[in-house]
Amino acid sequence: MIIVRDGEASVASLEESVVAIGVFDGLHRGHQAVIASLVALAKEHDTLATVVTFDPSPAMFFAPTKAPRLVATLAQRLEGLEALGVDQVLVLTFDATLAKETARDFIQRVLVGELRARGVVVGEDFHFGHNREGNVALLEEVGAKVGFSVHPTPLFGDGARWSSTLVRNALTQGDLEAARKILGRPFILRGEVVHGDDRGSGLGFPTANLTMPPFQQLPAEGVYAGAACVGGAWWPAAISVGTRPQFYEHGDLLVEVHLLGFKGNLYDSSLDVVFLSRQRAQTTFVDAAALSAQIARDVAETQQIYKKFSPEETELLG
Repeated sequence: MIIVRDGEASVASLEESVVAIGVFDGLHRGHQAVIASLVALAKEHDTLATVVTFDPSPAMFFAPTKAPRLVATLAQRLEGLEALGVDQVLVLTFDATLAKETARDFIQRVLVGELRARGVVVGEDFHFGHNREGNVALLEEVGAKVGFSVHPTPLFGDGARWSSTLVRNALTQGDLEAARKILGRPFILRGEVVHGDDRGSGLGFPTANLTMPPFQQLPAEGVYAGAACVGGAWWPAAISVGTRPQFYEHGDLLVEVHLLGFKGNLYDSSLDVVFLSRQRAQTTFVDAAALSAQIARDVAETQQIYKKFSPEETELLG
């Protein structure tokens, strides 16, 4: 897959495209429907299947302190788009200049001028351009004049709307099954392994401590059973999301992952962690021995849950 960023020459300047536009955070089932339509139309018209996405997201630009947290990193989104059959992604930096660009100017500059669009695929509620003035109706109006078709795609399924907001809400509540239904796969968290204070090792369960990208959405505090990918191989993983109340009254929120049976150095590497089941809430114990005994039970349960895990479920974003 070709990745084009601001200012770089695009293959699409020489070839026509069918284009989908959006942030596509999490690549949930609604997004997947849009991309499936994109790829099918591109094949029908013998053009590139091109996605236009934004980094940072428009919401992050306009209100960074209030913007929704992100379900996935940009790298995960790009990997997922490639897995879905996209030929090219244009990553636009959402800045003050882009925020002021009118919807009509965006159509002419990007869709017509750079991407030579033969078709445009968007969600049926899509808005774009200065003050969100652009919509499906405007795309259809301009497309009829300059020669591209517009294909709005419904974002509904199973009686409810598929959205990144619903995924975030489900994760906030620790409802992994609800998030999984919308995503079409388990939630996957990507972080960098950093040095901790070795509390886990002292309890007999060494952990990989993850640092998160800014504004990353996390599941609710608690203990989870899951899996972690190291060098393409999957390992059962007991996961803690919390402040370690056993040791700190007001600690920082941490993600700690114990890989069952793994021996090796993970420091400074990227780790993909799949959340499969919520086991319990964070709590305090009478002493470290009681905590260690509970972790042993969590690990045993994780091993049983992992036996039902299918890595094929994670082919998007992991």
